[in-house]
Amino acid sequence: METSLIEFRGQPAMRATGADGSTVTIALHGAHVLSWTTADAVERLYLSPRAVFDGQAAIRGGIPICCPQFNQRGMLPKHGFMRNLPWENAPSDDPQTLRLTLRDKEATRKLWPHSFEARLDAALSPGGLRTALTLVNTDASPWSFAAALHTYLRVDDIGQARLEGLQGADRWDSLTDERHAETAASLHFDAEFDSVYAAPTQPLRLAQPGGALEISQSATCTETVVWNPGAVLGAKLADMPEDGWRHMLCVEAARIDEPVLLAPGAQWLGWQQLRVL
Repeated sequence: METSLIEFRGQPAMRATGADGSTVTIALHGAHVLSWTTADAVERLYLSPRAVFDGQAAIRGGIPICCPQFNQRGMLPKHGFMRNLPWENAPSDDPQTLRLTLRDKEATRKLWPHSFEARLDAALSPGGLRTALTLVNTDASPWSFAAALHTYLRVDDIGQARLEGLQGADRWDSLTDERHAETAASLHFDAEFDSVYAAPTQPLRLAQPGGALEISQSATCTETVVWNPGAVLGAKLADMPEDGWRHMLCVEAARIDEPVLLAPGAQWLGWQQLRVL
């Protein structure tokens, strides 16, 4: 795998190219995965053409890292701070893996008074991308966190996309604040959708006329979040085109309902694997 430092919309990023010609591009800002193209040169992630690239704001699309807080479930800024800070490119033990790291600094300790190291690893394989977040407690005391890989998958038309594999999973619908087991064999999307599921043990399948994608995640990510803003909310998002909601679906590997308590010297690893079928 060949890696290089590039400029992406005016900001520094790392790009890796696999032996089959597939690529993954990661911004140093937030260790944010911006693009994944397979050997057929098809883009598999959605990145908003109106996403802000100023080295400060969160980037709309790709794979943002939500950590050490999910959404507004805590006292930190929405989705924590890791997606809003500069990370560093770092050597990896695996030549097929691109690694970025973030360590505590004055800016993080003002928000969250703990010592830590975070690593984001992205590994290409034929038809596949594996993203993995590792957190290491370098402090003298335990601390707790929540995390999510907030993956925006690209779809040609959300009206024709179906997400399979969540039937029977416990679901919390954030729009109605209702909890129940999912009854649908496949989910379809024609309006705003925002739900947290107990992660199934088997991979999910995102099916659309152009092909299918398999989505799996580590057992340490105990929830799967599914989100699409729909037309009404989508029109209110300044960093997304009015029809942007038609071309994306977030399927996120998450650990949010029960935060992780990490002991000094311990580490936690959560991953998501995407594979073209």
